[in-house]
Amino acid sequence: MQSVLSSQAHSNTSQGSGSVEILGVRVCKMRMADVLEYCEQHIDQRRPVQLGMVNAAKLVKCRSDAELCQSVQESDIILADGLPVVWLSRLMGNPLPERVAGIDIMYRLLERASDRHYGVYFLGARCEVVQRVAEITRRDYPGVRVCGYRDGYFAEADEEQVADDIRNSASDILFVAMTSPRKETFMQRWGTHMQVPVCHGVGGSFDVMAGVTKRAPLWMQRCGLEWLYRVVQEPGRMWKRYLVTNSIFMWLSLAQIGACRLRSRDRG
Repeated sequence: MQSVLSSQAHSNTSQGSGSVEILGVRVCKMRMADVLEYCEQHIDQRRPVQLGMVNAAKLVKCRSDAELCQSVQESDIILADGLPVVWLSRLMGNPLPERVAGIDIMYRLLERASDRHYGVYFLGARCEVVQRVAEITRRDYPGVRVCGYRDGYFAEADEEQVADDIRNSASDILFVAMTSPRKETFMQRWGTHMQVPVCHGVGGSFDVMAGVTKRAPLWMQRCGLEWLYRVVQEPGRMWKRYLVTNSIFMWLSLAQIGACRLRSRDRG
């Protein structure tokens, strides 16, 4: 799979030299303010852009899931959604400036959308959850134009109709709350057709916003322990997943740090 990652890794004009390759994926060196400005420019110019997010688990999964890997790599910008990714970049000697969490981007974009009266479409989660998200948005972000919403439980045969509905909504921002690689594949497959300036996959963020699940306390976020909080909330489903992915990520990280230091020594 490493050869697949290497062949798919690209450095487009939006990433350029301001990026670092982490476990075969090129992650942009962007702060939250940079991301918001970038999105606003694309909305003003009506130029579609897809945001890609990676954390430790997704980087590990990309090495065995070619579909997910391709969809992530083809995003217009790829951002560090997890602190371990930022820590690894620092140990490699090519640091990312900060973590830019997908859920935080969603909330900050909603703030801007309220200020500038952008149109937003919500796609994903269960019907009652996405409906609650739309209600909360209308209450807490009154300037947002809620252009539409629908749940994420539709068949592949219905994707074109869903994409048509989103295109016809004339939204400025699309939030997609589905699991990986489904959300990445959907955005990549239909992004050009939908013509939404900003497409952002937000995973389980609708559940958090609707109050179905809780986000880790701020101190755990700052310590990179959000995964542990999820294990505590759903031990039966999450403990094995994080035990395996975290262990693999640690071994891969050690290998990449070693390779970076060898290259630095050879150059010296």
